[in-house]
Amino acid sequence: MPKVRIKGDGTVDADKGEPYLDVLKRAGYEPIEDVLVVQVNGELKDLSSPVEDECEIKPITFQEPQGREVYWHSTAHIMAAAVKELFPTAKVTIGPAVETGFYYDFDYERPFTPKDLERIEAKMAEIIARDEPFKREEVSKEEAIRLFEEMGENYKVEIIDGIPDNKVSLYRTGNIFVDLCRGPHIPSSGKVKAVKLLSVAGAYWRGDERNPMLQRIYGVSYPSREELDAYLHFLEEARRRDHRRIGKELELFSIREEVGPGFVIYHPKGALVRTILEDFEKKEHLKRGYQIVIGPTLLKADLWKQSGHWEHYRDMMYFTQVDEELYGIKPMNCLAHILIYKSKIRSYRDLPLRYFELGTVHRHEKSGVLHGLLRARAFTQDDAHIFCAPEQLKDEIKGVMNFIHDVMGVFEFPYEVEISTRPEHYIGTDEMWERATNALKESLDDLGLPYEICEGEGAFYGPKIDVKLTDAIGRKWQCGTVQCDFALPDRFDLTYMGSDGERRRPAMLHRVILGSMDRFLGVLIEHYAGAFPLWLAPVQVKVMSITDNQAGYATLLTKQLIERGFRAEADLRNEKLGAKVRDAQVEKVPYMLIVGKREEANGTVSVRHRRRGDLGVMRLEAVIQMMEDEVARKSNE
Repeated sequence: MPKVRIKGDGTVDADKGEPYLDVLKRAGYEPIEDVLVVQVNGELKDLSSPVEDECEIKPITFQEPQGREVYWHSTAHIMAAAVKELFPTAKVTIGPAVETGFYYDFDYERPFTPKDLERIEAKMAEIIARDEPFKREEVSKEEAIRLFEEMGENYKVEIIDGIPDNKVSLYRTGNIFVDLCRGPHIPSSGKVKAVKLLSVAGAYWRGDERNPMLQRIYGVSYPSREELDAYLHFLEEARRRDHRRIGKELELFSIREEVGPGFVIYHPKGALVRTILEDFEKKEHLKRGYQIVIGPTLLKADLWKQSGHWEHYRDMMYFTQVDEELYGIKPMNCLAHILIYKSKIRSYRDLPLRYFELGTVHRHEKSGVLHGLLRARAFTQDDAHIFCAPEQLKDEIKGVMNFIHDVMGVFEFPYEVEISTRPEHYIGTDEMWERATNALKESLDDLGLPYEICEGEGAFYGPKIDVKLTDAIGRKWQCGTVQCDFALPDRFDLTYMGSDGERRRPAMLHRVILGSMDRFLGVLIEHYAGAFPLWLAPVQVKVMSITDNQAGYATLLTKQLIERGFRAEADLRNEKLGAKVRDAQVEKVPYMLIVGKREEANGTVSVRHRRRGDLGVMRLEAVIQMMEDEVARKSNE
C-alpha cells in the first residue's frame, strides 16, 4: 500500500490505482472543490490519475500559476468544443493557455464575427452547465492519425506526424470533442464558473507567413463572476492607458505605414521626454564611474561570426553589402565595446572598466509581435559593458543591482528578480556557465534579494538577471538586465596584465538599467496614463490670459519661466478660460497659471494643478520655487 505525502498536510496510505482525488478526499483535504490538478513528485497530473507508487503530492488551485495555466488551457478546449458544435466544418489547430487567459486557432471558411463570438460564448455556457468530464486516453501514433484523418483534422495530423513518440495522449470533453493534448486538465467543464471571449485576430499556422492564415479567438475565464468582472475592469483600464492611443493624442510619436512597421518617429514632445530620460541616465552613469562611448551601427559580418551572433542570432539581424563586403546592422552594442577594450594593453590597475552607450540597435522582430514602443524593430538601449577581474565580478554585479534599485526608486516602481540559466544552444564551456551563474546567484544572495530561476532562458553567451517592474495597474514589465559572460572575452582573446605580470582573462558584464529607452517610455506612458510627473512633462506649465488685455503680461511671465529653465507655453487664444483649461487638462500639463486684470495689477498669478485643482493666488517667484522643489525631488505626485 503506497504512502502518499500531501505537502503540508500529512501522509496517508493509498491503494495502488486509486485516483489522487479520492486520496485527497479520504485525507480530508479542504477545500477540495478548489483543487484543479495535483503535482506528483514535481509533475502535474489529472486528479483522476491513479496512484502508482509512494510519492509526494501537492494540490494545485487557481491561485498558483500552474493552476491558472491548466484552468485556461481547459477552457480553450471547451471553446474548441463549442466552435465544433456550432461550426462543424471549422478545423482545429492549437489552443494553449497564455499569461492572461487562452486562445485557440481555427481554420474556417469565413471570418468569425462579434455575433459568432456571442454564440460561441453561449454554447460554452451550455457545455459548462453540462459539467462534461475531461477524460484522458493514450493511443498509438497510428491510431491517433487515423482518428483525426477520419475527422478531417489535417492540422492535428501534421502535429502528430512530428511527434517522435509512438504513443500520444488525447483528451475528450464529454462525448463530443476530442483533442490531441499532453494535459493535464481540470476534472470537468463545470469547474469553469465565468468566461468571456475577448477578440478574434489573424495568426499564421505555426507563426510562418508562408502558411495558411488562421483565426485566433482570445478569451479568459475565472472561478467566479467577481474575479472575471475585476479582470475586465483591468482590461478597460489598460485600454485607457494604451500608449499608442495616448502617444497619438499627445503628439509624442507615430509609426507610419510608409516608413514600415516597427520603426518609430518621435515628434517634438516625445523626443523631448526621451531626451530628458537620456540626460538623466547619462548623469547617473557618470556619477557611478562609467565612461560614455559610441559605436558604429554597421560592423563587418566576420565580427558577428567571431562573436557567435552569426550562428545563434542571425535570424534576428539585418545585413547589407558595402563595397562588396557583408556587414551586420548591430542588434546589440557589445562588439564595439569589446574592441575599445582590446584597443590597448590593459592592466589589473585599469579594472573595472565600465563603458556606457545609448546605442540604437535593430532587430528583425516578426510583424505579429510588434507593439508600438513596447516591441519595435529599431530602439535605443541604455547599454553598458563592464570588464573586470573575476574577483571583482560580484562587487560589480551588486553595483549594477544597486544602480537599478536607485533608478526604480525614482519612478517608485516595485520590482522582482529572476535568474535565467543556460539555453539549449550556447557558446563557451559548461565550466564558464557554472562560474557565471554562481556569480549572479551569490551576488543576489549577498544583497538579500529573492529570485526565481528560469531554466534555459539565458542569452546564448551567458546567464542573466532580469528585473521586472510592476506598474500602476499591476502589470509586470521586464527592464533591467545583468548578463554575466566569460565566453566573449575568450572568443575575442581579451586579456589584462595581472599583478604577477601574467596575462589573465577578464570577466564581462552586459547590462541595461531601463533596457530599451523606447520600451521604457511606452511603459511610463501607460504607468502615468500620459500624465508625466513635472520633471518629465514635455510642457510643464501653461500661462493663460483671460482676455487679450493680459497677453503682454502672460508673455512676460512665460519668458521668465523659460529663463528659469521651465518648459513653458503661453495660451493667448481668443477663447473662453474654461476651454483653455480643458485643453491643458487634455494635454496633461501639470501647472496652469491664469492671469486676468487683477493678477496683472497685483503682479500675481492664479495657480491651477491638473490633479489638485485650484491652488490659489501666488507671486511667480513662489510658484517657481514650488516647481523647482518638485523637479529636484523628481516627485511622482
